[in-house]
Amino acid sequence: MPSSSFKSTLSITHIGTATAILEIDGVCLLTDPFFSPAGTEFDVGLMVLKISETPALGLADLPPIDAILLSHEDHVDNLDPIGRQLVDGRLVFTTMDGAKNLAPRPGVRGMKPWETLSVSIGGKPFQVTATPCQHLPGGECTGFVLTTPDFGVDADGLPNAIYFSGDTVYIEELNQIADKFHVVAAICNLGDAQIPLPDVHLQVTMDGKQAARLFRELKADVLVPMHYESWNHFTQGREDLARVFKEEGIEDKICWLIPGVAKKVF
Repeated sequence: MPSSSFKSTLSITHIGTATAILEIDGVCLLTDPFFSPAGTEFDVGLMVLKISETPALGLADLPPIDAILLSHEDHVDNLDPIGRQLVDGRLVFTTMDGAKNLAPRPGVRGMKPWETLSVSIGGKPFQVTATPCQHLPGGECTGFVLTTPDFGVDADGLPNAIYFSGDTVYIEELNQIADKFHVVAAICNLGDAQIPLPDVHLQVTMDGKQAARLFRELKADVLVPMHYESWNHFTQGREDLARVFKEEGIEDKICWLIPGVAKKVF
């Protein structure tokens, strides 16, 4: 399953929802920090969000975190009050609005879609590229592509990369990632999350079929599902996702995560 051209190591420790530690050659990045315990409720106006499972790790269990990939700061299931403690004094990549809302924190970098930043993370050179998302109308959200010379280059001449989708449904614009990068691991927020509107339920994250389509169009090596458990607005869990991935013929390309357990992907 792993790509033979990928020259680095990647281990992922899923904590819960969209929160995970990405350990890349000893550098630790954290995605969308959420740490509130089971039973916590959040009234977001359109509905009351409730978490049913306590995250597998707490703040005291984390290794030193070198940077945070924050897809959006304005939804509590991606950044809760406990997780907000982690953005103080730390390098954070997020949306332009998110950077404004988190100011004054000099380590927070707001990014526009397709913008690339060259940065040092944990003493290693990385390029971070923001990718577009379609989440809630009127709100900003971003995904991320990570590259570094240490990843190497694929046989097609494109730099090897790791992709974290952030909260988004499938949009055709994401196909452009495959023109610029060879995605070795596509870490995707799924769950087919639904938000009730007056006349319809609005889909705000990918379902299994959309994830399979994007995976094929990215020509990625491995699909890593996250963000499909523990919340009352998620409608597609692991069992349903596994069935869809089998129907789509990609079940052998899926890397399932166990919360709290480091999974070596490459």
